[in-house]
Amino acid sequence: MKDSIDFGSMEIPRLFRKLLIPTVLGMVFSAAFVITDGIFVGRGVGSDALAAVNITAPLFLINTGVGLMFGVGASVVASIHLAHGKVKTARINVTQAVVVSSLLLVAYSLAICLFAPGAARLLGSSERLMPLVLEYMYWFVPFLPFSALLSSGMFFVRLDGAPNYAMLCNAVPAVINIALDYVFIFLFGWGMFGAALATSLGYVVGAGMILVYLSRRRNVIRFCRVKTSRRSLRLTRRNVGYMCRLGLSTFLCEGAIAAMMFTGNYVFIRYLGEDGVAAFSIACYFFPIIFMVYNAIGQSAQPILSYNFGAGNAERVQSAFRLAMMTAVLLGLAFFILTALFSRQIVGMFLDEVYPAYGIAVGGLPLFASGFVFFAFNIVSIGYFQSVERARPAMTVTLLRGFVLLVACFVALPPLLGVRGIWLAVPCSEVLTAVAVVAIFRRGARRARY
Repeated sequence: MKDSIDFGSMEIPRLFRKLLIPTVLGMVFSAAFVITDGIFVGRGVGSDALAAVNITAPLFLINTGVGLMFGVGASVVASIHLAHGKVKTARINVTQAVVVSSLLLVAYSLAICLFAPGAARLLGSSERLMPLVLEYMYWFVPFLPFSALLSSGMFFVRLDGAPNYAMLCNAVPAVINIALDYVFIFLFGWGMFGAALATSLGYVVGAGMILVYLSRRRNVIRFCRVKTSRRSLRLTRRNVGYMCRLGLSTFLCEGAIAAMMFTGNYVFIRYLGEDGVAAFSIACYFFPIIFMVYNAIGQSAQPILSYNFGAGNAERVQSAFRLAMMTAVLLGLAFFILTALFSRQIVGMFLDEVYPAYGIAVGGLPLFASGFVFFAFNIVSIGYFQSVERARPAMTVTLLRGFVLLVACFVALPPLLGVRGIWLAVPCSEVLTAVAVVAIFRRGARRARY
């Protein structure tokens, strides 16, 4: 189950490769998880169903963001404690993260289910899409805590030196989801209910695998008993607050995708109606997949960066960062080229040519993909800032790319460029953010010299 990994002495390229390959493969399975839903819903239920899933997507992304926030924050803190030989403290941090995040997300899911129609309207659903949106929400939202546990738990499994097991935690749910999607939608004809249930059951299995791993006493990173005295609860609150501060940028990265979908849904439905939202949903299925790959690169570099930062080895920190950045940028360029060349084939996986949304998506997807290289640069930079406990620049960059500049571009570009401006809003915000990141690095370099 475990690999031979030494974060402090193994050669950086070899160490990064041992973490990257299973992590990327795990993310590929996660991507299959996401894209399969879109293909089966689009092909098996229709264009409106695809738009309905996109309406609910921000709820899932916020949930995943919470899981990743606790995963990154606890993993960074635990990595530094392990570098100092404080194994029990690292276990306590992991246990606190899992318990507190699970309680928060149970409350979140319950609140959404109680006020589902109002939440659907707030997310931009039209009356035509409302029945499909609610059907999907009622069978997906209650299982969100399992999804978040799967997202956070893989950080702890990788930190314990088992990236291959973390990959399986992605692969097994993906295979279950693909099989059940086919059975529930095409064989049983369960429509949106079947799609939601297939996804939810996959997440339950993945979360169960995480719980099994973290409960094994032979593992270094595992659950431990946490005291419930008043003093211990105060320390838990302090520790959780610090983890959240370190991981907040990751939460905001997921929140940024949610904001992109939320804002884009409103703008597309205003300019092009439900067909525009259906076309945009294909980009929204595609975008998190690209994000998963970049996130895999950042997650692979994170324990290397954090451990060596805690050990005071600046040269290894910089070497790992440069390798992660080069990998991400080259992949970003490859993703853009592939999207531009095969946009028809990509859209065709989700929708038949008879739907009006097909033509809208084929014309817009290459424009949307033009920002992938800058997206890669920004995501890896945010991961670096988090890993070396620079929470402020990480949060600044995340807020710029995901909220401030994104909303500004969605507001400003459509009146100037029409529909092309909607598709170019996200790439434009990534380019402007990359300029800000370069300025932050240059400022840090000047301070280091003086």
